[in-house]
Amino acid sequence: MQLAVGRIGRPHGIRGEVTVEVRTDDPQARFAPGNVIATDPPQAGPLVVESGRWHKSVLLLRFAGVASRDQAEALRGTVLVVDSADVPPSADPDEFHDHELIGLTMVTGEGETVGEVVDVLHHGQDLLVVRRPAGEAYVPFVKALVPEVDLAAGRLVVTAPPGLLDPEESV
Repeated sequence: MQLAVGRIGRPHGIRGEVTVEVRTDDPQARFAPGNVIATDPPQAGPLVVESGRWHKSVLLLRFAGVASRDQAEALRGTVLVVDSADVPPSADPDEFHDHELIGLTMVTGEGETVGEVVDVLHHGQDLLVVRRPAGEAYVPFVKALVPEVDLAAGRLVVTAPPGLLDPEESV
């Protein structure tokens, strides 16, 4: 699975630097000089990071072979991607990458299948989007509601109050 770690924005200056919308939690490591980064669309890359620096709160990158504003402009909108297999698991047992959660089966404490996690949203609070026969449900990804995540077994356990998974059950 390809994971987006950044998106190339507008050129910066006339020597080929580009702005990057960062979508990774470790930009210093991901965009270090010498790193080879795949792209979407694939024909735009792969790109080799030549240098990087922060200008105010914006990451500026220079890629090997991109030496002019026109070449940088041609990369605008290109998504920088990595393979999920290249992303190491978190050292924190209570922290997960989105791609690790997507595809897991959600079950109740009694083992009844609730549905499948199809997305993770980050809107103030992390929400698991669960595909159910009756439609999608949104489950806040907090320990009180999701006390167990078992990646090896491909499942997570939910302790949902009435109405969370089926609005017609609300009290």
